[in-house]
Amino acid sequence: MLAKALMLLSGNAAASVLLLARNLIVARLIPVEDYGIAATFAVTMALVEMSTQFGLQQQIIQSKDGEDIRFQSALQGFQVIRGVFAGAMLFALAGPIAAFLRIPDVAWAYQVMATLPVLRSFQHFDIHRLNRALRYGPLLLTGVIPAIVSLAIVWPLALWLGDYRVMLFALVVHEALGAVTSHLVAERPYRLVFDRAIMAGSLRFGWPLLLNGMLLFLVMQGDKLIVGRELGMVALGIFGMGITLTLTPTLILAKSTQNFFLPQLSAAASNTDGPEQTRFEHVARAAFQAALLNGTILILGVFFLGLPLVQILLGDKYAALQPLMIWLAVQQGLRVFKSGPSTAAVARAVTSNAMWPNLLRVAAFPVIWISVQNGGGLGDVIVIALIAEALGYAFALVLAQVRLGVVLRPLVPSLLVTSTVIAAAMILPAVGQNGSAMLANLALFMLAPVLLLASMGDLRRYARTTFGPAAQRKASL
Repeated sequence: MLAKALMLLSGNAAASVLLLARNLIVARLIPVEDYGIAATFAVTMALVEMSTQFGLQQQIIQSKDGEDIRFQSALQGFQVIRGVFAGAMLFALAGPIAAFLRIPDVAWAYQVMATLPVLRSFQHFDIHRLNRALRYGPLLLTGVIPAIVSLAIVWPLALWLGDYRVMLFALVVHEALGAVTSHLVAERPYRLVFDRAIMAGSLRFGWPLLLNGMLLFLVMQGDKLIVGRELGMVALGIFGMGITLTLTPTLILAKSTQNFFLPQLSAAASNTDGPEQTRFEHVARAAFQAALLNGTILILGVFFLGLPLVQILLGDKYAALQPLMIWLAVQQGLRVFKSGPSTAAVARAVTSNAMWPNLLRVAAFPVIWISVQNGGGLGDVIVIALIAEALGYAFALVLAQVRLGVVLRPLVPSLLVTSTVIAAAMILPAVGQNGSAMLANLALFMLAPVLLLASMGDLRRYARTTFGPAAQRKASL
């Protein structure tokens, strides 16, 4: 089990690091304004994905029919319908999107991007079905191989084109190879079935995820839209790079938490009383604490390494990003925290749980817009978003207790320690680089991991029973 967890984390990390390297190389090779335009491609793709998100990949893991070949084929058929619809919608909206962002001459690029959701829709669902048995290799290869090729072609594209088109064509190649790779690593033949009953069931399962996808679009991309429209493409280039640097590890950690814990939580979610409920609560709290640990590691990583990495990787043209990095890291860390409650809710098919906390985040957008309209800058945008993310995480915990029956009292020590570590990471950069500050930084570096692990009783117990010697002996029998 430990080997599977490490493979999952390293595989997700490899794909994300390769894509991060691609984005960094593009940022170094093209002007900041062009990178701002390239950042709008991610916003546009997220808009399309949001509008057609039904959680089909999660459904094949969560559903009791997930091993049925007809059920899988029906989900694949629904996925193709979804992708073609999304592509047509993006093609039709290309002009209005470019006009809204005040870059009308880029409309053709959004029309090219209409191919991306269509290409993605032809991925083979075996890469998700095999996760039910904790077989993550095909899923990881489908992420890593396209990322390697997408990275490899950036330099020749930059020499040839030298502007935002580098990112556009790298995205097209990435999605095409993702679809091809998923078929090469699949075990079952690829079939498409258009079953109305299964599609109706998918809609019932997925409509809260669709609404949540809309909210997530606003949560993850709305800030960029405001910044790009009101502050310009240069500001969006700075802001977009900051999001890229902090969001990449966020996605690695959140995705790994969900992929690892969802099959186990789904298996324990069959009953709501007795030993199964106790088992579900224990694994759920372990997932919550794993998410807390992951998010805090992200924040500490940016605290200790963020500023020199920005300087080394991006140079002086992104100097304005440096004082914003720790605040962006805390904002993204809070998103990692929410992956624990969200995963537990999906395991119980309570898919609306992830939606409600994001409403609090969306409610912050009018405040952000008013702030920018009245002279606010990137720092104001980030602080307002951070406060909304914190309120959303608190609400997610409340929903986990009320709707899933997960008692939260054992989480209090880990929540207190995590809050203290985050507060220290946010305050210390303002103190300066005197002797006392250096000593405090050293203390944070040495004590934070110890205190975090000491406060996470459920996670430690879960690790012992899952990865300890007794578990390894049982697995070998």
